[in-house]
Amino acid sequence: MSSLVLPAQVAPIEMPAVDWAATAPLWIVFAGACVSVLLEAFLPRHQRWPVQVVLTGLTLVAALVALAGYALGSPAAVLTFGTALSVDAPSLFLWGTLIVLAIPSLLLIADRSVEPGGVFVASAAERAAVRSGGGPATPAGGEHVDRSYGAPDETPTMQTEPFPFVLFALGGMMAFVAANDLLTMFIALEVLSLPLYLMCGLARRRRLLSQESAVKYFLLGAFGSAFFLYGIALLYGYAGSVRLSAISQAAAGTLASDTLLFAGLALLLVGLLFKGSVAPFHTWTPDVYQGAPTPVTAFMAACTKVAAFGAIARVLYVGFGSTVWEWRGVLWVVAVVSMVVGAVLGLTQTDVKRMIAYSSIAHAGFILLGAMALTPQGTSGLMFYLLAYGFTTVAVFGIISLVRTGDGEASDLAAWAGLAKRSPLVAGIMTFLLLALAGIPLTSGFTAKFAVFSAASADGMVPLVVIALVASAVAAFFYLRIVVLMYFREPAEDGPAVVVPGAFTTVAITLGTLATLVLGILPTPVLEWAASGAFSG
Repeated sequence: MSSLVLPAQVAPIEMPAVDWAATAPLWIVFAGACVSVLLEAFLPRHQRWPVQVVLTGLTLVAALVALAGYALGSPAAVLTFGTALSVDAPSLFLWGTLIVLAIPSLLLIADRSVEPGGVFVASAAERAAVRSGGGPATPAGGEHVDRSYGAPDETPTMQTEPFPFVLFALGGMMAFVAANDLLTMFIALEVLSLPLYLMCGLARRRRLLSQESAVKYFLLGAFGSAFFLYGIALLYGYAGSVRLSAISQAAAGTLASDTLLFAGLALLLVGLLFKGSVAPFHTWTPDVYQGAPTPVTAFMAACTKVAAFGAIARVLYVGFGSTVWEWRGVLWVVAVVSMVVGAVLGLTQTDVKRMIAYSSIAHAGFILLGAMALTPQGTSGLMFYLLAYGFTTVAVFGIISLVRTGDGEASDLAAWAGLAKRSPLVAGIMTFLLLALAGIPLTSGFTAKFAVFSAASADGMVPLVVIALVASAVAAFFYLRIVVLMYFREPAEDGPAVVVPGAFTTVAITLGTLATLVLGILPTPVLEWAASGAFSG
């Protein structure tokens, strides 16, 4: 009779340490997204819009309150969820930036007054009415009936799937900027990207253009993600770990060949620079900005750039700070290319949304200066720039959504001629926002550029700052071109009208404009908060 051999005792799997207080904003957003999906599945159709708006808004407010309560205690940096997330001062600032930028973006997405029934595609019958030039259903007498709520026996005129999409994308962005290892960063990248791909294709008007933009974004995004993942594989082969701190230690003290290290970093940065709309990895940006629903474009332009550059800064600071002299020269070239492409090609655009897309490419080059300056001043300048640029951009796209013809938004530049005579208030706000993008004093844009350029200059990048100043001057031309069109051209008789915005769009534009003004006049408290700590791993 054979004896029974018992296996050796297996050590129990330890539960990774989780600091629930530190990560409360993150799990609140993801919990809200999961509840939003359940409501989408089980609520009657006519109840979804109001409930989803309230739930999403409460989720963002709760996450912001949890973040403020934790950050005001001046906590030390912690590694949590094992070592997957690093909740440090930059993480908290970037989380706060993402949440406060998501609030006006949500208001633009939820609005149903500028575009009756909302900007997102509705039922098949509603799409047929839009294609034929009509609007929402009207009775025989021609009197408009608001059916955007719908009734229990009707199909609603606005899809509500974008609300959980926004929360999932926001949660992915928050995890992305706090990721302490590259696999966590890759998962967060996919979580933030997939909802954006879907939302880009849901425009009510210009459906083919919207779907084309979604397909381009998806295909090129998958291409960028493949580069990112291959870079992770090479770095793991070099360091034997995907943790940023382990890669830094290997880079500083190993005898292994640096070929894997810098090849992995190059591929990693391709994926990150793609998300940040940095030339020459920008080719998706103009088409997606133009084709996506304008509120989605606003959300992408503001929040995705914060997530991308927050992740770039963390990778460079924590993982590759010891090899700065090897990679900085390459990023110099990338920054120059991005500034030149954005400024020069922006001059040739005849569509407002495409022009703002090239503006974002130029700004990405400016922001990259802050990411390359591995100093506390560079960190604070980078994060202040992301906050200031985000608020201004959301407000700009809010204004763009108000200028409309019978076919939808009048994004052609010629249609903006004489707009100041049709609506002096809208033209005045747009002028102020464009001056902020150009970096004129007393706006947040000037303060942000001054902070980033000062940090870069102090860290030995004076020639690059000079190039950035020239690019800023060139880019100012196409901002001023819109101002000249609005104030010094006669409006066409059949020109576009300026829609009176509803409460949601009004609040979103007001928030963006006030933030642009306040951050330009009183930037010190925000700059001090941005400089309160360094990236840690």
